[in-house]
Amino acid sequence: MTALVLRRLLQSIVVMLVVALMAFTIFRYVGDPVAMMVGQETSLEERAQLRVTLGLDDPIPVQFGRFVIDIVHGNFGISYQIGRPVSELLVERLPATLELSGIAALFALLVGIPMGVYTALYPTRWLSKIFLGISLIGISLPTFLIGILLILLFGVTLGWLPTFGRGDVVAIGGWTTGLMSISGLKSLIMPAFTLGMFQLTLIMRLVRSEMLEVLRTDYIKFARARGLSNRVVHLGHALKNTLVPVITITGLQLGSIIAFAIITETVFQWPGMGLLFIQAISMVDIPIMAAYLVLIAFFFVIINLIVDLLYHVVDPRLRIDTDQG
Repeated sequence: MTALVLRRLLQSIVVMLVVALMAFTIFRYVGDPVAMMVGQETSLEERAQLRVTLGLDDPIPVQFGRFVIDIVHGNFGISYQIGRPVSELLVERLPATLELSGIAALFALLVGIPMGVYTALYPTRWLSKIFLGISLIGISLPTFLIGILLILLFGVTLGWLPTFGRGDVVAIGGWTTGLMSISGLKSLIMPAFTLGMFQLTLIMRLVRSEMLEVLRTDYIKFARARGLSNRVVHLGHALKNTLVPVITITGLQLGSIIAFAIITETVFQWPGMGLLFIQAISMVDIPIMAAYLVLIAFFFVIINLIVDLLYHVVDPRLRIDTDQG
């Protein structure tokens, strides 16, 4: 197990170095940092001095090494347009994105797994057909369209829920949350549903297909032959083995939820990192773009590492293979 952890950590470091190289390329070669930081009235001498101050005249390997060291220390530079440290901007927006992504993922899991189990155990019932129809809609409709339809129905027509923003938030130390206020909870409903809908359908269909496959295996037949109740067979044996591959997909989807919250945050003007990234693109604010790329890659790497290790804990066959290898 120790060798596995070390190997995965080494792979994660390599991935992050590759992502850092991509971010450095964007930071260094997309536009002129000096031109974006100064006005037209700045003289050539002042521009040249600023290039020296920023280290832009140093050799490329030296610049990349300094870039990696700064990232490790959480220093992503200064925003060209806002004029504040990028790390401060990300820290301010991070709670909103993680809160939205966490609630969306929780919603997808708590609803998607029971729906998948039900449609696998009772495929001919009318409720199963409704669930499958909902999953087809969730997979077919683009996320932004679902968000717009929800805004039109519940925000504009019925007036039940706010159509944009995060509502009232409560500061707990350096963290802000909307879960402790009524307006914050109401503001979270539509964005979380929109973001989690696509993941819900994937989880439901995966659980359904895996459950149907497991129910056809020999050990399930033997469990029935031993006289075990359907509840024990379905929940104690079939569902337990179904969740092994679901763990991997769910972990990957959690990373996707964080990365692709951009669309949902834009539709609902949710003040998270995704909206900040879209605004940075429109303003060609390279430091924010590069920092967002590195941060999202870091989330993916950490989540994949945790899922990979959890997969080995859940599935004993992988532990045996690892020990023998």
